[in-house]
Amino acid sequence: MSNIVIGIEGLVGSGKTSICRELIKEIPNTVLLNGGNLYRAIVYCMIKNGKELEELKKQGKNLDIKQMMDFFKIEIKIENNETIIYIDGKKADEEALQSKESSLAVSTIGGSAENKNLFIFARNLINDLKKENNVIVSGRSVMKIYPDCDYHFFIVADLEERIKRKCSQYNNKETPQEIRENITKRDELQRKAGFYEYSSITTEIDVTNCKSAQESTKLVLSKIKMPELV
Repeated sequence: MSNIVIGIEGLVGSGKTSICRELIKEIPNTVLLNGGNLYRAIVYCMIKNGKELEELKKQGKNLDIKQMMDFFKIEIKIENNETIIYIDGKKADEEALQSKESSLAVSTIGGSAENKNLFIFARNLINDLKKENNVIVSGRSVMKIYPDCDYHFFIVADLEERIKRKCSQYNNKETPQEIRENITKRDELQRKAGFYEYSSITTEIDVTNCKSAQESTKLVLSKIKMPELV
């Protein structure tokens, strides 16, 4: 039986990354391509090197994201069945990539920049990984990047639950009101960018009432038909 590709997208703060990391434990011979972190690394490098967010947004389609990836020497490596980002030979700081500033910047730039060449790079990478592994792809516009996904799941949860989870992620360094404003703004930006659109094969998974990542993952696994999971 040939290997499969599973796309995972979802609302801000719905627990996508945690679910993906649980899935690679549950599905044999599986690797996780965290496309969101790749994009975050590119945008993070641009801002860190003095690029103003509004100016980047104004550049629109003149901003080739793949070109920026190459310029900043950003690479992807597989470690422990998960893609890890390296910037100029050094492992990227996960906390910096997941920061509020990085997240908002990605939501702001992602819908207006030229992503075509990055998508081609990602598609080729997925095909290479699929030769030897099942592949979970997490990020935005997964179905545009890889239209041949075998499964595509969109993870949702109500706003109050997402605020609670983000508070936990940020170790309560920000108030619930600050996080509410951030999530609401990012939701709006991502809807305008078309990142919350469903395809014909998309299955929505509501994890509002799930008490753990493992419980959320069970909902996803229940929709996947593989002999190894029976």
